[in-house]
Amino acid sequence: MLSRFSSVALVALLAGSPALAQSCGGSFSNFVSALKTEAVQRGHERATVDRFFASTRQDPAVLKADRAQGVFQLPFVNFSRRLISQNRINKGRSMGQTYNSIFDRIEREYGVSRGVLLAFWAFETDYGSFQGDFNTANALITLAHDCRRPELFRPQIFSALELFEKGDFDPSRTTGAWAGEIGMVQMLPADIIENGMDGDGDGRVSLKTSAPDALVSGGKMLSTLGWRKGEPWLQEVTLPSDFDWSKTGLNHSADAATWQTMGVRARGGKLTAGLNSSIILPQGRKGPAFIAYPNFRVYFEWNQSFTYVLTAAYFANRLEGAQVYNAGTPDVGLDGAQMKRLQTKLAARGYDVGKIDGILGANTRVAVQDIQKKMGLPADAWPTPALLNKL
Repeated sequence: MLSRFSSVALVALLAGSPALAQSCGGSFSNFVSALKTEAVQRGHERATVDRFFASTRQDPAVLKADRAQGVFQLPFVNFSRRLISQNRINKGRSMGQTYNSIFDRIEREYGVSRGVLLAFWAFETDYGSFQGDFNTANALITLAHDCRRPELFRPQIFSALELFEKGDFDPSRTTGAWAGEIGMVQMLPADIIENGMDGDGDGRVSLKTSAPDALVSGGKMLSTLGWRKGEPWLQEVTLPSDFDWSKTGLNHSADAATWQTMGVRARGGKLTAGLNSSIILPQGRKGPAFIAYPNFRVYFEWNQSFTYVLTAAYFANRLEGAQVYNAGTPDVGLDGAQMKRLQTKLAARGYDVGKIDGILGANTRVAVQDIQKKMGLPADAWPTPALLNKL
């Protein structure tokens, strides 16, 4: 699963450093030599640096995994049904009982509801049962050498070196996800340094073998990323047929009272008053509908995929007793090739859709909604073959 790469703050902090001024690509051995030189310049002992990089090699399987993100092209209903099973729900509720005291502690100290962490735990590693078998050091160095997103991965190499110096990382044996995350809730080295917690009281932070350590660390990380204590994150809603669809999307927000005057109703319970919130239609006006509260935006600091984030947030609700969402009857969407054509056409019209990748991301949704509005179509940000043909 594609997890959070690095905090915005960390990238901003290092943006002016010599590391980011150096080129990616080229000879891999020369690249590693440059990393070693920089590590020494940062104050690490030469002998330690040599031991850390001694077993380094480029991993083609990492690059293959990085480019194989087609699952994120699935629409929300398909994606969520693939990830959420009754078995995962049952196991999640069982894990919630097994570690009840740990979740109580997390809720007390960080204000993060247990369903939120249970959902991440389930999606990232199936409750710890599969944490990835990629060599972490090789993964980070391979991705830093690659020229797609070196600024995201290069800082993590030096964080891993710092963990190595503390005895908490073995460059030849530490394994995890293809993108360099480690442990049951998949945290990057820099996040482990900042948020790693001893949840079981044994004096060590063991995110691979200790569920309490992993869960408490995950709770602390969400708190560090801006989680607002005790507040909701997502709620299913119903909307009237004459709703102003152009007001939907994360780029629009209002308080509960305003949404209620527009006919928004919670499908279960009540809307939470006093919080700025947005209406989300992952598959347009005929599909599921949700209201997203401020905590929902914190999810994007963990993972940048809209579909993954929405599914994780919804699954957290399910684990805490929410009913299955009303899938509705969404209009047929676009496949990956069609989405790329749409993005190309939108870009040609001056819209910033980000990368032409066939994924309906945030920028593409905003562009679609704007073009729908200009064409007099229901502006629900859900692109269809009919819209593509009009363009």
